[in-house]
Amino acid sequence: MTGPQGRATARTSVLIADDQKMVRESFAALLDAQPDIRVVAQAADGAEAVRSTIETSPDVVLMDVRMPVMDGLEATRRILSTDRSSRHVPKVVMVTTFNIDDYVHEALQAGASGFLLKDSSADELARAVRVVAAGDALLAPSVTRQLLERFAGRRDPARSRAVEALKNLTGREREILVLIGRGLSNREIAGELFVGEQTVKTYVGRLLQKVPARDRVHLVITAYDAGLVGQG
Repeated sequence: MTGPQGRATARTSVLIADDQKMVRESFAALLDAQPDIRVVAQAADGAEAVRSTIETSPDVVLMDVRMPVMDGLEATRRILSTDRSSRHVPKVVMVTTFNIDDYVHEALQAGASGFLLKDSSADELARAVRVVAAGDALLAPSVTRQLLERFAGRRDPARSRAVEALKNLTGREREILVLIGRGLSNREIAGELFVGEQTVKTYVGRLLQKVPARDRVHLVITAYDAGLVGQG
């Protein structure tokens, strides 16, 4: 692929991990058809996904939640738990047949950048790869609502840590965290608070440092773990 004035631009490299061969090959065909994406490896289970990730250093891993030998959750933990300064660490997108399940929340806690349904269209699949490769989180408002409904009201160490993290937030930062937890985009938050979108981006950056959180997904998790956003 070439960019402006004929300069070569890098294609986003992807590893697909799924125990169903048909799913792997279908995803690979759809993504390889994109001019800015290339599939560099496929894996049939979590253990193979971990090995292939080390060998190929993809930008994005599409990780099935439920696989034999090692499930996607454990594979995600292993891929993302190493020293990030020592090597390239990919973004991980969990892929599931279900709208939401317990594994997804745990995977987000482990560092995954979002999740995608297996019946997503070709456009949605390509967009997911581009979004997480750019450093953004893949978590739609409808998904956020389902997460809230599933996990709101729980009492565990994650909730205590989240509450503790809020102590250093200003009133405005807490207000923006609530809106993030509700699944609003920066533009929607700006409209809600009658401020500029750049101002919202600045606040989001502060929240990522103060909470702390890896990305927007984990700000959402913090918001509902702390009880800032409740069921319904």
